[in-house]
Amino acid sequence: MSKTYNGSCLCGGIRFSVSGFSEKAANCYCSMCRKFHGAAFGSLVGVRGLQWLSGEQLLKEFVASNGTIRTFCSECGSSLGFRVKGSTHDEIELAISTFDDDIPVKLDAQIYTLYKANWCHLDPKLPVFTEGREG
Repeated sequence: MSKTYNGSCLCGGIRFSVSGFSEKAANCYCSMCRKFHGAAFGSLVGVRGLQWLSGEQLLKEFVASNGTIRTFCSECGSSLGFRVKGSTHDEIELAISTFDDDIPVKLDAQIYTLYKANWCHLDPKLPVFTEGREG
């Protein structure tokens, strides 16, 4: 039996599980992630085998001016995920903070740092990209 990792929104109305993670996980400092997460940055990771266990009717999407799609809970407002324009629902990156327990993921980059808040300090141990990942 393979391991699954569970998560939820703040109110618990939406529950999900995944079977694995992308090797890439990043802190994103763009202004949209900062506003969406209500924080200095959003920490996101791509997932495999996403299953919505409950509350799928509570999922809402917001399409930003640049075409990115942000998924959130319509009941409590929790920021759940992010997709790039033209991607499928299976290509979502989930907010790491929505998982119920620690997950086997290590952040490997800080992206869109050109847009970080002036009061926020970057982690000197992680690679910095002023825009998205290069290459």
